[in-house]
Amino acid sequence: MRIDGVVDTETQELLRPPSFNSWVWEESEILLLLQHMYTDLGLLSKFGTEIEMLRYFLCRVNHCYNQVPFHNFEHAFCVTQMMYGMVWDCGLQERLGDLDVLILLTSCICHDLDHPGFNNIYQLREINAKTEFALRYNDISPLQNHQCSVAFTVLEQHECNIFRNVSAEDYRKIREGMIRCILATDMARQNEILSDFKEIIEEFDFKNRAHVNLLSMVLIKVADVSSEARPLDIAEPWLECLMQEFFNQSDLEKVEGLPVSPFMDRDKVTKPSSQCSFIGFVLLPLFEALGKVLPELEALLSLPWTVIRAFPILDRPLFLLATWGCIPRELP
Repeated sequence: MRIDGVVDTETQELLRPPSFNSWVWEESEILLLLQHMYTDLGLLSKFGTEIEMLRYFLCRVNHCYNQVPFHNFEHAFCVTQMMYGMVWDCGLQERLGDLDVLILLTSCICHDLDHPGFNNIYQLREINAKTEFALRYNDISPLQNHQCSVAFTVLEQHECNIFRNVSAEDYRKIREGMIRCILATDMARQNEILSDFKEIIEEFDFKNRAHVNLLSMVLIKVADVSSEARPLDIAEPWLECLMQEFFNQSDLEKVEGLPVSPFMDRDKVTKPSSQCSFIGFVLLPLFEALGKVLPELEALLSLPWTVIRAFPILDRPLFLLATWGCIPRELP
């Protein structure tokens, strides 16, 4: 990073692969790296966005994230960085077009805005008479609906509206696309989205809008869970942050007399068992399905196995059973 705020060539090269280490960058530098992603992809010039407007937008978005252990601005940056890398690795601007890439990148930045550190399970507890979010959004993906609302509230501010100069038709597409992508990050929709995507893999057509919409949802879901697809020294601290957020929620649920999810209970869950279940049930099915449409991601798909090989031997059967229903003799 140069002192004048320009991202130097070395940093640009580091920014694209999943091995990028966000832990060593300051908040002000992260904001500059996000700005670089937009300029590097040519999105500002293509959509008539002034650089100062983008800076106001990024700063305001940063302000709207809470200081919670995991679902914070740094997590949003990591999700966006993974998406940025996939855009380059897979030539998504050529395949999808600039508008879809703009939607994907901006959705990643906004996808966890104002996250309270308590997931949808907590929001929807009946015994809790439902939270404000659950009541406001009729129990339908309350956090994700709130995050969409916050994103477009930010964009309504004149100095932050990076879409100010797009046509009415493009703005409609941007709004629909961002809402679709952010709502897709609700983990409760994992099986629904993955099942729909698998049905079109064999006949996938980049000219088919329904196919592209599903691909966009899978792309943001992959980016959202991609911390486990990074090198161990980067992935491990994120797992610690996530487990701390889970433990904070379960501790409060115990105090309030609410049911506690076993995967959040500090008295029951272990780090290896948590990783085994998550990688086996969530991450690899998504990655493998996406890899069939975007084979350029083969290197990314191999990274979770690095984590798996680090599991204690006794924890590996849980992962293997979760993934294949059997225990093969050798790991891939």
